[in-house]
Amino acid sequence: MAALTAFAAFAASLAVEELEIDLMLEALFQRHGYDFRDYDRQLVRRKLLAVMEARELRTVSALQERVLHEPGAASSVLRALSVSPVALFGEPPGTRAAREVLGKSLRPAAVPKVWLAECGGIGDAWTLAILLHEEGLLARTEIFATLANDELLAEVREATVDAAELPALQENYLQAGGTGRLADHFEVKDGRAILLPRLRARITWAGHNLVTDASFNEFQAIICCRALADFGPMLRQRVLRLFHESLSRFGVLGIDRELAPGDAHAASYQPLLGDLPWYRRVG
Repeated sequence: MAALTAFAAFAASLAVEELEIDLMLEALFQRHGYDFRDYDRQLVRRKLLAVMEARELRTVSALQERVLHEPGAASSVLRALSVSPVALFGEPPGTRAAREVLGKSLRPAAVPKVWLAECGGIGDAWTLAILLHEEGLLARTEIFATLANDELLAEVREATVDAAELPALQENYLQAGGTGRLADHFEVKDGRAILLPRLRARITWAGHNLVTDASFNEFQAIICCRALADFGPMLRQRVLRLFHESLSRFGVLGIDRELAPGDAHAASYQPLLGDLPWYRRVG
């Protein structure tokens, strides 16, 4: 009997927590305009609990009260729920795959456009710029790197990296197919490194919300390897439809996992790298 009572209390506590999360996400949408309501719920829960632990709060309701009334609290929650920034060449196997696919697929286009949708900050965008430069494509390629969070967008436009970190990243760069010295792609001042101006000039940073915004261009390549993993089933299908509308015929799509037969427009894509989630639009 005691075990049943304890289980009932635990179930009731979870139900209350779910309601609190619903109210928190609604508050973020109504008050700040960011919609996480259709994100994967378990992922959202873990991220909110991490913020609560850092702030020594016991309930989601207590966190919501801070978000609504305490300056800076909403910013920390929005950052936690957004895609985490990635390091330069932080994922060598994925970068090598991107180099192989994009090096072949973009070459026939006169002025290829690449969309890094909800990208992982300068680590994502600068890595892509460097590999396209080494493939001889960057000078005629436009990279559109988009983020939904306005605060993060403002930061990446002014971002630099610690120059002392570049030597440690050299091995990852080589594993990703790099052909020289990573440091040669940067200029250094006062211990901070920034991508060379001629490479940065090919990146356009822009605000775009995958949850609410429509297609804004036609692209020869779309890459979204992080944000899709955070989305719930319905939102994932909405975004896959958005990518299909935005991708040119024979353009390439790089995502977080293999397309399932029931995914939106799955029949319109041809796999490019076996079981790696890179596809060419053929329909």
